[in-house]
Amino acid sequence: MNRQHAHHPHEPGPGSGRDHRRPRASPRHRLVRFLTPHSHETADKLDPALESSARGMRALWVSLAVLGATALAQAAVVAVSGSVALLGDTVHNAADALTAVPLGIAFVLGRRAATRRFTYGYGRAEDLAGIVIVLAIAASAAFAGWTAFGRLLDPRPVAHVPAVAVAALVGFAGNEWVARYRIRVGRAIGSAALVADGLHARTDGFTSLAVLLGAGGAALGWRLADPVVGLAITAAIVLVLRDAAREVFRRVMDAVDPALVDRAERALARVPGVRGVGELRLRWIGHRLRAEVAVVVDGGATVRAAHRIAVDAEHALLHAVPRLTAALVHADPEPVPGETDPHLALVHHGARRAP
Repeated sequence: MNRQHAHHPHEPGPGSGRDHRRPRASPRHRLVRFLTPHSHETADKLDPALESSARGMRALWVSLAVLGATALAQAAVVAVSGSVALLGDTVHNAADALTAVPLGIAFVLGRRAATRRFTYGYGRAEDLAGIVIVLAIAASAAFAGWTAFGRLLDPRPVAHVPAVAVAALVGFAGNEWVARYRIRVGRAIGSAALVADGLHARTDGFTSLAVLLGAGGAALGWRLADPVVGLAITAAIVLVLRDAAREVFRRVMDAVDPALVDRAERALARVPGVRGVGELRLRWIGHRLRAEVAVVVDGGATVRAAHRIAVDAEHALLHAVPRLTAALVHADPEPVPGETDPHLALVHHGARRAP
């Protein structure tokens, strides 16, 4: 029973309790609905792919505006103070704002329909964007470390310390706000790339703190304060880089939270007619999940009855597993003592293993 179903925007799935005869929405109504946040629960979502991408795009635009304003405010202080440390922080903030570009491209690509070449669609573009962001974090760490080490060898006085301190606080506040916003939205829609981008914003916030603490130390007469603190913040950036790289690596390697697998197995076990759950696989494609599972049904069931059980099993998965948009359910007949396993012919291909 290799059948795949999906809840479409105007075709609610079985048991949804919605009227299948409702008229199509007007273009204006669909546009308003597309731009308005909705619940992401399976029972409530209309088009999870477009909805999640739209929310991600809003997060990118808002982040770009906030970080752009932060960078402009810092640039004004750089112009009057000549602070090299603050200049570096300003460059960091501008670069972080520009990381919205690969993510925005990825979200736009992710909306494209699947083709005969890209049969799973373009959701993987988001994972590629995550790799670009991880590289950007690594570059930020390298730049911060190089700048701090150079200052350690050649200490320079910090002029206009109060203005530099205020600009550093503005940089930290802007980056931390953007970091929290991106991470929250990224986790809500299941986007590892957006979470990584939020962590990148947080690294630039740490850089702003380095500027602030270094300026404070310089005000107290310690000329090495700025480079020493800068090296410490570089170490913190490396730790953030490790976490972001691990998250993106797991996503690229199709890793999922084992708790999701447990949740899916429990949901399948409660489906009437399912007598056992075989191999279950979950994978991320962008910020959406897909599932493949084999369920055991009565060997004497008709094709229609087995198909109905498979549909019910998929429906249960769509409601039980957050951000799951499609599942491929295969119905296996319950084995009879002495019966030859029908999957033996596939063993030498490595496609299935006999139990």
